Amino acid sequence: MAPAANSTDYARQIRLHALKMVHAAKSSHIGGALSMADIVAVLYHDILNIDPANPALPTRDRLILSKGHCCTALYAALALKDFFPVDELASYGQNNSRLMAHISHKVPGVEFSTGSLGHGLPFGLGKALAAQRRKLPWRAYVIVSDGELDEGSNWEAILLAPHLSLGNLRLVVDYNKIQSLGAVDDVIPLGNLAKKFHAFRWQVHEIDGHDHDQLRAALGAPATGVPQVTIAHTVKGKGVSFMENKLLWHYRNPDDAQLAAALAELNNSTGGPR
Repeated sequence: MAPAANSTDYARQIRLHALKMVHAAKSSHIGGALSMADIVAVLYHDILNIDPANPALPTRDRLILSKGHCCTALYAALALKDFFPVDELASYGQNNSRLMAHISHKVPGVEFSTGSLGHGLPFGLGKALAAQRRKLPWRAYVIVSDGELDEGSNWEAILLAPHLSLGNLRLVVDYNKIQSLGAVDDVIPLGNLAKKFHAFRWQVHEIDGHDHDQLRAALGAPATGVPQVTIAHTVKGKGVSFMENKLLWHYRNPDDAQLAAALAELNNSTGGPR
């Protein structure tokens, strides 16, 4: 596979690899991996200060994937950026592989092992606070799922961050509106998220989470002295028509025929995610 020419092609490659990984491992969570592929692609292609040759670079930006069950998208993004060999993606979910089915810090480029939802944002807040107090320039980015916002630990962090003036903290909500057992509105409705974050004194960007221009503008917005949240409206299973907006693909993995159809659709797509 040729190197990605731009963030759109990078997102397409992330989706292709994520599908292959979930299929081979008979794993799950492909819907949520596909919904955040554009977010991850723009971050790693255009926004984050990182060095694949030096994953522990002290001045690097920190990305925390709190929705760690959707790790295939991040593993693919890291491999495509040469943090580790792309061939290693084939070991995902296999015995003795460091590419575990929830994101693992043993993988180069991964900052924090997650899977217990609601832990990523408090951890990211701590990272941002450390940078602020040490007067270091890097930013802490945290990606959470919408269903994960049912966790009270997130709201404690959301309340604290502006009090600490953490302008280097950037939260991204992958708002695909479907969680593990149903639609978000049916499980615990989130209401008007933008108004809630405004009330908690955050700077808010509410965007189409598949529009790369909007993502670049929001995720790269200048610091203003307060934490920023990007509410990214996304589609579960984005890029594969028979997976889009389907609860089924939270836990299901594609069989051989479904994988072939999904790969063909992505390879032949001329519109798709922007």
